[in-house]
Amino acid sequence: MSALLRRYDNPGEPLSCVPVTQGLLNRGYRLATTHGAYFLKQHLDAPTADRDTIVRQHRATQRLHDLGVPVAPPLPDAEGDTVAEIGGRCYALHPWIEGRHRAGAQLTTVGSRRLGALLGLVHTCLEQVMEPHSDHQYRSADPEETFRVIDRLLALARARRPRDAFDELAEHRLLERRRLLAEHAHRRPLAADAGGWVHGDFHPLNLLYRGAEPAAIIDWDRLGVQPRAEEAVRAAAIFFVQPAGGLELAKVRAYARAYRRAAGADPAELAAAVHRVWWERLNDFWILRWRYQLHDGRADPQFPAASALAVWWTREYEAVCDAFAG
Repeated sequence: MSALLRRYDNPGEPLSCVPVTQGLLNRGYRLATTHGAYFLKQHLDAPTADRDTIVRQHRATQRLHDLGVPVAPPLPDAEGDTVAEIGGRCYALHPWIEGRHRAGAQLTTVGSRRLGALLGLVHTCLEQVMEPHSDHQYRSADPEETFRVIDRLLALARARRPRDAFDELAEHRLLERRRLLAEHAHRRPLAADAGGWVHGDFHPLNLLYRGAEPAAIIDWDRLGVQPRAEEAVRAAAIFFVQPAGGLELAKVRAYARAYRRAAGADPAELAAAVHRVWWERLNDFWILRWRYQLHDGRADPQFPAASALAVWWTREYEAVCDAFAG
């Protein structure tokens, strides 16, 4: 800690450094000094933890801040660098933003509309501050590969000892998903090529609120080029999912209309994104991969709602499309 703070002009003497428990890929700490509070981030996630990638994120957030987007750019050290390499690890020091996370259940219709407009602002401003990108094809999941994944995960779930209620639910959902995929395999989306710069991980834990107003969008590690409208759909599927697996469609509608206005996206673009993200959800088992293949259960609490959503979404497909594109 002393080696880190020596890099900065008069940051104060350290008083405490407390881990921030939320977050799955990197480590964060609330660092208190005699001069105030900071957020200290240790970059660990291999695909995004190299210095060049982090510097690109930092430059983007500073430019977004200059455009009025609520972000928390890192603080430069005495040499003007925003990345500190110590012991082979990369760190960044950010101002501490007082605020709290709010899930969709805590948002009013007005708050849902504000959320959609905010993400639309992020997408349009990223196009201004990031370098031009080359278009490429974004392939959809191959159901034949998914069937093989399901078989591997089923074997691991059935072999787990001692088995618990999670393992029973996992087996049930895997068998259910295999039936759904067999029924809907003919609906696999074509490759998409309408990419743009996106945050990459826009969900409640990466957005801080101060009262009803968004105070800061954080964690830009996944900044990259993807179909923009798909990020809007993925975010809604996280913010507005209910414990039983349905979406709050009235809030989704308010959110999506505001996003379309702010981002200049038309209904057809959102409808196509709904279809691709629905297919993505049918083929996605990252939580079970973490549990059974990586022996990491930190995401287990998300599984009941996330796995039920794919089933509910398939049944209510037309209503979901109407909420996003109507």
